[in-house]
Amino acid sequence: MNRIVLSGTAVGAVLVVVYTGMMAAADGITKFIAGSYAAPQLFVLSSLLVVLFSMGAAKMQGQGMRAGLTVRCKMVMFVRAVLTVVASVGYFMAFRLLQFADVFLFIALIPLLAAVMSGPILGESPRPSAWLALAAGACGVMFLMPGGLAGMQAGHAWALLAALSGTGSFLAARVIAKVERVPLAQVFWPNLALMVAMAVALPFVWKPMDMSDLLWVAVYAAALFGARYVVAEALRLLPAYVATPLMNLQFVWMVVIGVVAFGEVPAMGTLVGVTLVIASGAWLVLEEHTVRARPRTSVYRRGEVIPAE
Repeated sequence: MNRIVLSGTAVGAVLVVVYTGMMAAADGITKFIAGSYAAPQLFVLSSLLVVLFSMGAAKMQGQGMRAGLTVRCKMVMFVRAVLTVVASVGYFMAFRLLQFADVFLFIALIPLLAAVMSGPILGESPRPSAWLALAAGACGVMFLMPGGLAGMQAGHAWALLAALSGTGSFLAARVIAKVERVPLAQVFWPNLALMVAMAVALPFVWKPMDMSDLLWVAVYAAALFGARYVVAEALRLLPAYVATPLMNLQFVWMVVIGVVAFGEVPAMGTLVGVTLVIASGAWLVLEEHTVRARPRTSVYRRGEVIPAE
């Protein structure tokens, strides 16, 4: 029995590493495409592919597309879809304007923001440590702007908007997951909304794409879709408190891609800032594990973990 548990843990850890690589690759393609094309062009094409992947997966599950993609929490899904659109555009602009590794600092803020925002949204009141961790994360962001808020550039504002809206989308997914288990619908509807919203602007920004760029868009869509399924399986095999710190490996991938593909070497401020944010996130995870390991005197509600868009 112990051997099976260890094997599952090892497989889960490998899947988390694969997930971080897929997400970093998708982010790298976003930055690459952002240098030549507008956001609607990437998102219409990639979202169309993800929508088709979701429909195909629903059909393969034997439930039929209608059953696999239907949700009862329609209003919450609408909110999630809108926030996903905002976050996607925010990240696209952030990758266009900032160095690759700098954007990760804002991505790493999402667990801290979620810990604080889960109180009013999910009724899961954060402990004081969550506020302290968020404060440490905010200090980490300041290392990108030595001059304080006066040094904020447009890229920082876009990245912060993306982190806030991405956190909201994640929490909306948690709300839905407490009521119904519809993982494919959680992928399908936000991407359909992204495709429709971006299609409105597409005629005004469309540029002809050669076959190699179209291939990159297809790889981007496949990486996103695959990453969401890989992380779902990883979180089934690994406790969240083990998986979450491993996900910070995405920063290593992003640094490597930034150096190799874009010639970007992270500044010392970025490294210090990311260290603060990762450390504060790990602190929250460790504390949560410690609390759950104690004899329970109250009931803890378990929400299904759904990956952020």
